[in-house]
Amino acid sequence: MFPQQVHGYLRSFFLENDCHIVNESDHYITVQLTIAMDKRIMNRPFYWRYLESTNGVPCPAQLTLITDQTKLNSNINGEIVHFGSPRLNQLFQVTKELGAFVQMFERVDYLEAKTILTPWLSVNYKVSYYSDQTKEMLYSFGLNLMTGQLLDGFQESLSEMDLVTAMPENAFELPYIIKPIRALERLNVAIENIIHQDDHTWAEEAKKRWQKAQQVLEYFYDGIEDKPESYEMEKQALEEQYDSRIKIEIINGGLFYLK
Repeated sequence: MFPQQVHGYLRSFFLENDCHIVNESDHYITVQLTIAMDKRIMNRPFYWRYLESTNGVPCPAQLTLITDQTKLNSNINGEIVHFGSPRLNQLFQVTKELGAFVQMFERVDYLEAKTILTPWLSVNYKVSYYSDQTKEMLYSFGLNLMTGQLLDGFQESLSEMDLVTAMPENAFELPYIIKPIRALERLNVAIENIIHQDDHTWAEEAKKRWQKAQQVLEYFYDGIEDKPESYEMEKQALEEQYDSRIKIEIINGGLFYLK
């Protein structure tokens, strides 16, 4: 997952959860958290309990997240966020808890003529390759529900748009031809094709490391006819450690009506 993908995800996440963007560049974002979001992600329950017990004035935190260390300016202090970092994984989990599906519309200025908005299904996938080492990737797809056009990197496109939760008054939406459930099936096939075409030498290398570890285990128990329970436990542990597997998760998605 590239820094710009992380940045786009953070921007969409906070805007969709009503957190005001105080300052932003291409490599960091500063947001003013709502009370609800502060309670969810800032891990300061004692502060909120004290505040509520004393009827104090709430002061939710501002959070600065740095998405590209290579462009880091010494004047910016914040938390570095990258794919696999604890903060980003936390926000992925919050997305699941709050509901992973949204419906939004591209803003149409009231001075514009009556505007047609076309429906797109957007889905963000996380693909994890597991063995004794882990590799994780994020894919973002959008599928036009009128034409069937498939776009990769759709989340980045959305992050550049002005989106609202209600249909603009001087716009009307086209009814979709492709049902969202059918579009999701197409996107699932697309992500499976990407995985199928990927380089899977990592699994072969994990198998070789597994065989070497198994040889070491056999060496320690060589000559023991009735192997103890610890042997079977260690053998099973090695199998679980080096076993190669792939996991596909849908992080979130949405129905977007765009110009």
